[in-house]
Amino acid sequence: MSDETELVQDYDLDAPPEKVRRAVSIPEFREQWLPTEDLADPAPAETGGRISYDMKEDAPLPGSRVSFEITPNDQGGTRLRVIHRVTQPSTVAANINGPGLMMAA
Repeated sequence: MSDETELVQDYDLDAPPEKVRRAVSIPEFREQWLPTEDLADPAPAETGGRISYDMKEDAPLPGSRVSFEITPNDQGGTRLRVIHRVTQPSTVAANINGPGLMMAA
């Protein structure tokens, strides 16, 4: 996947991995920083140690998925990797000259 379709951020946190996992996966905790109304489906997809959510996007934005990789770090805390990846390319032509683009000129 190219760098243009993926944004990766790494964080070292003082909290243990179990606490970070709960903050990412339990709806009552996740809602504090990732509201349900921003998600296409509030149920997380868990595969290979990765917790992922499909984001709700309005046209003409492409579809995307945010994934969280949670691993212990050397300091006794957690290494959190956040990966935001485009999953569906935008289908809107760049030269549509609709009202929004005409006003931007």
